[in-house]
Amino acid sequence: MLARVWSASIVGIDAVKVGVEVDVSGGLPGIVILGLPDSAIQESKERVKATLKNAGFAFPMRKIVINLTPADLRKEGPAFDLPISVGILAASEQVNPDLLGDFLFLGEVSLDGSLRPVAGVLPIAATAEKMGISGLVVPVDNAQEAAVVQGLNVYGCHHISDVVDLLNNPGKFQPVKLNENPKTLAATSLNLADLQDVKGQAHARRALEIAAAGGHNLIFVGPPGSGKTMLARRLPGILPPLEFAESLEVTRIHSVAGLLKNRGSLVRDRPFRSPHHSASGPSLVGGGSFPRPGEISLSHLGILFLDELTEFKRDVLEFLRQPLEDGYVTISRTRQSVMFPAQFTLVASTNPCPCGFYGDTIQPCTCSPRQRENYWAKLSGPLMDRIDLQVAVNRLKPEEITQEPTGEASASVLARVKQARHRAITRFQAEANLRCNAQMQSKHLQKWCKLDDSSRSLLEAAIRKLGLSARASDRILKVARTIADLAAEDEIKANHIAEAIQYRTIDRMQ
Repeated sequence: MLARVWSASIVGIDAVKVGVEVDVSGGLPGIVILGLPDSAIQESKERVKATLKNAGFAFPMRKIVINLTPADLRKEGPAFDLPISVGILAASEQVNPDLLGDFLFLGEVSLDGSLRPVAGVLPIAATAEKMGISGLVVPVDNAQEAAVVQGLNVYGCHHISDVVDLLNNPGKFQPVKLNENPKTLAATSLNLADLQDVKGQAHARRALEIAAAGGHNLIFVGPPGSGKTMLARRLPGILPPLEFAESLEVTRIHSVAGLLKNRGSLVRDRPFRSPHHSASGPSLVGGGSFPRPGEISLSHLGILFLDELTEFKRDVLEFLRQPLEDGYVTISRTRQSVMFPAQFTLVASTNPCPCGFYGDTIQPCTCSPRQRENYWAKLSGPLMDRIDLQVAVNRLKPEEITQEPTGEASASVLARVKQARHRAITRFQAEANLRCNAQMQSKHLQKWCKLDDSSRSLLEAAIRKLGLSARASDRILKVARTIADLAAEDEIKANHIAEAIQYRTIDRMQ
């Protein structure tokens, strides 16, 4: 007997429909899997055999050939356990095959027959709906994630026997309903660090507000204990919440990465990723024989925080240059090339020198000029050009340390950030995939960042004095546009340019 069951495989953050053909025929007992399966799929032979026996089904002691189509597409992961199991049951006439063409199956099986959650269910559900598949059968832990896709009947099953019962008696089962309307979702983080706890550091607080309002990259430079990391970790509290479409984008990436098995339906909060400085290049940009998203893609529409930036290897940091400019990263392999979105805000912190006290008013620096030069050489000019806001953070004075915090709360700053972002989004209505000022290109700067004579003269003087590149000058315009939005101004004025120029001075500190 021959049976065909539908499943899917992940390519990048998209899915490809895969046919699981099972043929049970005469010959010596054994299982052969064709179609470029990985080791996890090869191991499913013994896993499925034990599962069916322990669940009370008869395992055919005949020759079983399983073909995964298309044959030239590499397949991976334990999600094929369930379709292989259903295919064997259908080919051995233990399940009604009439409805097999209407369903797509995903799931890992345990030896007792229970179904375990798998990664990548959301993009697969979206692909199934586009291809006209009417039903998706998944482990119950993946059901809410898949049910986000409208127009698709999702069935969450606890056990392989539930799947067989669904195929034999479909009228007994109802599709899964969402526990809540995903379009009305709200951020779930209730314990975000508040800016109200910060003492002093008015200049750094202002930089955080500008970064949040415009999506600008930011670096804090200062001695140990000045509060660089503390300030950076308060940025998520003043970021506007994810829109529904943005939440879907972020959830697709986290689903492919296998980070949603126990997280419910959608990612509600903007990502905040903070890899250690020992991270490799592939761990940042993604990779592997089956390409998976790295830290920069997991930070999509959120924050990538690199603490102690100069401790990262220079070649690793250079991996960031193209994604910071383009908003995506392409991973190329011999058999395939995949693209991952990477529209993230880079936030970094570093000491000004190896000892950490260059420019400190309390403790003298012990580094030689050559040591400081080598220290800053880890950060290339092109990378620093891409960091819009470069802020010096000084240690607090003794009287500032002992006083009570007097700064604004994150809620007040967030209100201004939302208003500034709304002005930008209204301005960008006719532009596709343009969400914030930091993403503007040259044509957008010519349209929305026009300068009067005094502003232009001020910018030209800064370019000459600081030796800024064309890219750095463009980023000054973007920051000035955000400053104007925060001030509810339609036109960029000289004071906006002057403030933006303040944040370009540290790239000369060497």
